[in-house]
Amino acid sequence: MGFGIEAAGYYVPGLYLEIKDLAEKRGIEPAKLEKGLGLHKMGLSDVHEDAATFAAEALLKLIQDYHINPKEIARVYLGTESAVDAAKPTASYAVQMVEQVLEEEFGTRCFRNCDVLDMTFACVGGVDALHNALDFVRVNPDKKAVVIASDYAKYELASSGEYTQGGGAVALLVSSKPDLLEIENNWGVASESVFDFFKPRRTYNKEDLKVAPENYPEKIEIFTDEPVFDGQYSNQCYQDRIKEAYHHYKEITGQEKPYENWKYIIFHLPYAFHGKRVFTEIYSLENGLSYETAEEQKAVAKSEDYLKLISDKIEKTQRASSEIGNMYTASIFMAFLSALQTSFNENEELSGEEIGFVGYGSGSKSKVFAGKVSNNWKQVVEKWNVFENLNQRTAVDFETYEKLHRKQLKESVNRKYKGFGLVSVEAENPVLIGARYYSYQK
Repeated sequence: MGFGIEAAGYYVPGLYLEIKDLAEKRGIEPAKLEKGLGLHKMGLSDVHEDAATFAAEALLKLIQDYHINPKEIARVYLGTESAVDAAKPTASYAVQMVEQVLEEEFGTRCFRNCDVLDMTFACVGGVDALHNALDFVRVNPDKKAVVIASDYAKYELASSGEYTQGGGAVALLVSSKPDLLEIENNWGVASESVFDFFKPRRTYNKEDLKVAPENYPEKIEIFTDEPVFDGQYSNQCYQDRIKEAYHHYKEITGQEKPYENWKYIIFHLPYAFHGKRVFTEIYSLENGLSYETAEEQKAVAKSEDYLKLISDKIEKTQRASSEIGNMYTASIFMAFLSALQTSFNENEELSGEEIGFVGYGSGSKSKVFAGKVSNNWKQVVEKWNVFENLNQRTAVDFETYEKLHRKQLKESVNRKYKGFGLVSVEAENPVLIGARYYSYQK
């Protein structure tokens, strides 16, 4: 009996900003971002959207596209670092939204007996959710679980991370019927507590906040979506952790050069070209190459053999990321969808091919694992239409982008949106302050 991914759904917000527009406003040469980092468009959350609505959209699409009975889903694990609450899981909001849409067909609270929770470890939280879901179905082969990775990447305006922003969600049905991908139970893991990227509670003095209520404490903690980060250090942590996790994977499996067996290498992609840039160290070590300077590293990256590896194993995984931007926990799974969608469109046969995954989350941790594409993979992928859907989004101008970023707009940019949306946040009832209410627009 095999275990893995039976089906997959996704959601990408319907708004985007052209990267060249951002580059021009920030005084950056557009080619630096487009050709240097592989960035073309930045997916943007509308006023009514957040990580909960993204997750609900992906979950509903998964259920409807593959005719899944929600009562057969025993667990919903959500990986996110964009939680809408510090206690109540974002997954509970998403499940409640989907329940309301499915009520007519499946009855009230069709997920009432489903275990629902969030998992957080920066961008690797979705992989953690998948790991745990697989453990669950291996012990309970007659049950199914859903993994959702849902996030939006938001950085301060004019910061060095601004142009990598993006967002969306991917939902995976995990079961003992892996029609898409059968995942082996070998996990290379590496972790170390570092501060390469994190979202701390920032502290302010009460007297500095002119409108602070009298009953507030003297020290006030405020949470914001924008992280504290060191880009160069984070890149180094990424390289260090994936190298350690990859070698742990080698030890577990006894394989000499695992990547050579992989049809595709699926990375967490903070930006589209990140995977091919950070893999040079592992590639060099695996092939007895050494470099001590940046120039020598560039020589490896530009070598004929490495460029062929990129063309064969990485390039197709990057294409969706170029059009969306960083999806945090969902980016590794969107890279997977990107590769399989491209192979499907090109009538390429993948049945039996092995695919390797290299996940990373700041803070920091990496997980490396692999799976084999199932014989029924085309029946799953034919539902996706990833690139057709990306081409149907709406572009916004730079002024609208900045207003969305600053949360200065009160109404959605897309006034005729269909799907889930945040309706209100309770501001008066003292026992419900901050409660979030959502609806579904048909």
